[in-house]
Amino acid sequence: MKDLTITAIIKVYQYDELSIDDQKLIKTAMEATARSYAPYSHFSVGAVALLNDGTIVSGTNQENAAYPSGLCAERTTLFYANSQYPDQPVKTLAIAAKTEKDFIQIPIPPCGACRQVILETEKRYGQPIRILLYGKQSIYEVNSICDLLPLSFDSSAMEE
Repeated sequence: MKDLTITAIIKVYQYDELSIDDQKLIKTAMEATARSYAPYSHFSVGAVALLNDGTIVSGTNQENAAYPSGLCAERTTLFYANSQYPDQPVKTLAIAAKTEKDFIQIPIPPCGACRQVILETEKRYGQPIRILLYGKQSIYEVNSICDLLPLSFDSSAMEE
């Protein structure tokens, strides 16, 4: 037997340490939370994708009384970007979340299903997606979903 050690590098920033462009992406993700439809969880999430050509698209979580029928902000955003701009890779994905009271203190990462969709989007375009996760105490920067999903399943697993 041997051990397999997996490490991830996640940079931790304060908001004012971010570039002006990154601050704008975070602010846009925060503003998007106001368009969330979260009548059950009261947990609003906004996501913003910066495409390679500079286009910015956003999405929010959309809940449904039949819980599996809802969709997370990350997937809403990426599916929209991939549908409307199929030739434009996603360069950066910024995510913000809040409760009914305020934005969360510690950044939350994407759920497993969203991680899988982010991975597929990276594979589709052949380039990593930089991820910014907002929290009031700090912002996490991840250079690729592979840092959050190190033992990932993709099409290469289905090849001989």
